[in-house]
Amino acid sequence: MSINKYTWTEEKIEKFYKEGRGSGELNHYIPWIKTHEIQSKGRVHRPLGWKTNRIHHLLSDLELSYFYYLEWSQKVIDIREQFPLKRERTMEIASNKGIKHPFENKTQTNIVMTTDFLITTRIENEIVYLARSIKPSSELEDPRVIEKLELERQYWADNDIEWCLIDEKVMSQQFVKNMDYIHEYYYLKERNEEKNSLYFLEYLANEKLLNPQQLLVTCCNEFDSLYNLENGSGIYYLRYLFASNIYQR
Repeated sequence: MSINKYTWTEEKIEKFYKEGRGSGELNHYIPWIKTHEIQSKGRVHRPLGWKTNRIHHLLSDLELSYFYYLEWSQKVIDIREQFPLKRERTMEIASNKGIKHPFENKTQTNIVMTTDFLITTRIENEIVYLARSIKPSSELEDPRVIEKLELERQYWADNDIEWCLIDEKVMSQQFVKNMDYIHEYYYLKERNEEKNSLYFLEYLANEKLLNPQQLLVTCCNEFDSLYNLENGSGIYYLRYLFASNIYQR
């Protein structure tokens, strides 16, 4: 859960729209809320995206976990986090359903609602948009949380976009740990490292062919020693090869 550091005002909302918040795609997209602008009860994250080549602003560990699923999926083209909903429409939905719209009491301002992820996918050569809200299951016992999720659900239903609620129960912790281990290695630090990684891939293939029971870590260490590289270079290249899907065990 996160709380804005500042008070919402009409001037602040207008400023955000002028900055282009919530607009653009891929590396041109600007999220409505950025990590430095909130106080979070958990950890925030700023990973460099594989698909977008931009920094993503994720407000919890759970958002990061789902983000990893999106990064790994071959169907996902674009990931837009903290996506703003049209305020006039969410206010109308709230009125129709008798639900109190998110409101800043201090300034008497209706807050712009956001959905955690708006995802662009390609399914059978067709572009399909998906909306996803991320909540830990413990928060789903709060009636106010459920009310705001209902506003989101109806908003996306009215736009003919599939909306779904995601909690921690649907995500594999082992997968998340694996992605934690390799995600930041998708981008190599130096240009010549891609060539070195391919040398390592060839070496690895030969070693596994000669000795299928050989541990990967042993192959990595032997590669470092053989080519007089800094300790850990083989592990570094292995992480890159996994992240870029060049090597699959």
